[in-house]
Amino acid sequence: MSRLNYHHLYYFWQVAKLGNLTQAAKELHVSQSALSAQIKQLEHNVGVSLFERVGRSLMLTDQGKKVLSYADDIFTTGQELEALLSKGVQSTTHVTIGVLTTLSRNFVEAFISPLMRRSDVQFKLKSGSISELLNGLTNYELDLVLTNRTINLDTSDPYWQCQLVAKQPLAIIGPPALKPSTPFPQGFEKTRWILPPANSDLRTAFNALCAQYQYFPNILAEVDDMAMMRLLARDSGAVAVLPAVVVKDEIAQGVLQQYQELPNIYEYFYAISTQKKVVPEAIKILLQEARDKPAHF
Repeated sequence: MSRLNYHHLYYFWQVAKLGNLTQAAKELHVSQSALSAQIKQLEHNVGVSLFERVGRSLMLTDQGKKVLSYADDIFTTGQELEALLSKGVQSTTHVTIGVLTTLSRNFVEAFISPLMRRSDVQFKLKSGSISELLNGLTNYELDLVLTNRTINLDTSDPYWQCQLVAKQPLAIIGPPALKPSTPFPQGFEKTRWILPPANSDLRTAFNALCAQYQYFPNILAEVDDMAMMRLLARDSGAVAVLPAVVVKDEIAQGVLQQYQELPNIYEYFYAISTQKKVVPEAIKILLQEARDKPAHF
């Protein structure tokens, strides 16, 4: 492969960001034909197609998305360096974190709190399914993924790094007026429940506890989204099984109360990254803090 031409790469970066060759040529003050020739030369040098035409628009290929991620890092860092040298402006690190759609937002906020205290970091949060988030890591669009689901690791090709960063005890949460004076299951005979979905680890653990006491819960709803479970716990008058961190504001306000923690039942939180890309320093700090402090938020 020929030596990478950063002038061509810069032109590619501008076209990829704008998604339109004509507009990019205008922004760069070059002719459209000259810009097109530069892009074709870059594709020839790297040996891959970076764009495909869809109607009048240019769409990035899978390889083009990967090249764009590196171009973002290269030219964003270059702009920060230029600002630092010319104006003495503090260099800013940019990181993008993927978040499983159904994850507790209170957990996410607690996990990223070290970033919010730093003036030299700017971050993006993107929600999605686990497959979308892993694709984002593969395509170098994400630096880290937060999830409450572990992934199967191929020990012969350790592409993924999956770190346990926290665990939350599962608790029985409900309106203060409905709290029984006795521990589960006594006093819960007429209780209606909001529970995690039947195929989840949390539900399996709760079902095992119920079986131990031969208790059969009267289920109002099964919910796989912590944000929705939080709303139902707050507004339905039913009792929910979830980590207390999900409803910490409602507990602080007295709207809900933690009746009791369930013994040896936890929700686990993981941070997933890849070994194929240099991990930003800000992400390293987050993971190190998660290793150093207790695993409860």
